[in-house]
Amino acid sequence: MIWSPTQISGKRPAARSYSQAAKTQKHTNVSKEHSIHRSPQYDALNGNGTDAGRFEDSLKRAGIDLLRAEIRRNASTAQLYEDAVRHETGSAISSTGALVAQSGKKTGRSPRDKRIVEEESTVDDVWWGPVNKKLSKEPFAINHQGAINYLNTRDKLYVFDGYAGWDPKYRIKVRVVCARAYHALFMNNMLIRPTQEELDSFGEPDFTIINAGQFPANSFTTGMSSSTSVAISFERKQMVILGTEYAGEMKKGVFTVMHYLMPKAGVLSLHSSCNEGPDGDVSLFFGLSGTGKTTLSADPQRLLIGDDEHVWTETGVFNIEGGCYAKTIDLSAEKEPEIFDAIRFGSVLENVIYDKHTRVVDYTDKSITENTRCAYPIEYIPNAKIPCVGNSPKNIVLLTCDAFGVLPPVAKLTPAQAMYHFISGYTAKIAGTEEGVTEPEATFSACFGQPFLVWHPVKYAQMLAQKMQENNVNVWLVNTGWSGGAYGIGKRIPLKYSRAIIDAIHSGELEKADYVNYGVFNLQIPTAVTNVPAKVLDPSQAWQGSAAEFDDTINKLAQLFQANFKEHADRATPEIITGGPAL
Repeated sequence: MIWSPTQISGKRPAARSYSQAAKTQKHTNVSKEHSIHRSPQYDALNGNGTDAGRFEDSLKRAGIDLLRAEIRRNASTAQLYEDAVRHETGSAISSTGALVAQSGKKTGRSPRDKRIVEEESTVDDVWWGPVNKKLSKEPFAINHQGAINYLNTRDKLYVFDGYAGWDPKYRIKVRVVCARAYHALFMNNMLIRPTQEELDSFGEPDFTIINAGQFPANSFTTGMSSSTSVAISFERKQMVILGTEYAGEMKKGVFTVMHYLMPKAGVLSLHSSCNEGPDGDVSLFFGLSGTGKTTLSADPQRLLIGDDEHVWTETGVFNIEGGCYAKTIDLSAEKEPEIFDAIRFGSVLENVIYDKHTRVVDYTDKSITENTRCAYPIEYIPNAKIPCVGNSPKNIVLLTCDAFGVLPPVAKLTPAQAMYHFISGYTAKIAGTEEGVTEPEATFSACFGQPFLVWHPVKYAQMLAQKMQENNVNVWLVNTGWSGGAYGIGKRIPLKYSRAIIDAIHSGELEKADYVNYGVFNLQIPTAVTNVPAKVLDPSQAWQGSAAEFDDTINKLAQLFQANFKEHADRATPEIITGGPAL
């Protein structure tokens, strides 16, 4: 029989306020085995109570009041559905069986509220600045205690123990402590789910996420910029979340931790998708939102290793995650059938609108947010490779969506150019996508994932260059943006041409192709690609305006590249700098 505080007392204790939780409480003397409400799987694992005792002791050391709440550790999907629908506002079950959840006021990450604790052991490692803002130890301790105090007012808490990283040599044990079933199911999908044997011997986690997102941070606490706080302490091996219920903060928090730990261990963490061909050839795809990373890496002829986060080791690559977190705005079975079909029992749909009678989701509805998403286990993708590991990459594709219309659809990069463009992480916003944007606007995100970097971008680029040299990797710049002119004049490069280019990369066609030099950016562009018109391959030939207009536009973009790179020039080698455009 599974006991809980409710069963022991005969009635459910009234929820306590934050101030009450902070006070010293007196409790009935109850044995520790009665304070944990476990899943049947967990009880079957721990009938002898050995690991149960270790688990409870670990929670006590973290400050969790076991006499107060039912603790659901690695609860079943069905149980989490029940709890969410019963107790969490806005939760429902979609017509395809997915759990619909709402994240409240915050429907996206809060990068301005992200902090890294300044600590002696890591202070010289971190790339301090707008991405990694310093927080002293005392405010972190205050937020940590506030989070624990809040969690200790809840009647029910969820703990999920899982792994980050499919390679046992490099994986870390991650524990999530939260008060929402939605958050627990989300991380059940995004982390690697342990087997019963692994859960039995899980022990102390390497990193703990304490998610008290329903409770706001005190904006008067030193270092806070609002009522939201997302803070990481590498020394304490903890992440504390206050003031946001957006589940993506946990996913990217784990990635940030891996983005620090993996380079420190001598292996390269990457914000990329990854697939594998029939012969075991692996490709990495880098790209910001709107570049086609997800679409072009989802190839029915190739196995999916992962869609977002990977590590490149001495033996190959592995996925950090156990699931996928896909955008669902305008999703359809015709455009992305694999993602559409993955939205079923066990998946979590965030902030979508659905018909109240049929429960059919309207993926075109943006009334809550354009950032509607679904989190699902990677095995829901039919051609996923399990375990999610592969050989060292043969090809690396740097995707950009150039709305100026001057970058070629494909170019082969030298090692110096690969490092330069990797550090730059360029794409472009187009008019109409954001208020005030009236012409193409260059966007740069270092290493195609600047918000998650911990080390300086040059460190990741130099590690990438070393991996490329050791494994004789081809690196390609692929532009899925505009051809014939800038946005508003030219046209978007057809998806069929971009797919044909990727096919030519994988078949080896482009490795053997003839190349010519391309102007200001000094890129090598092929003279021919199967199923792609030759005129499209050279933007200067496809340009519909005058030659002077073309020159002005390409020079403008080159100047934007150079201005952006000044931020990294202090640590970039002369070789890397030569990989950029020359005016």
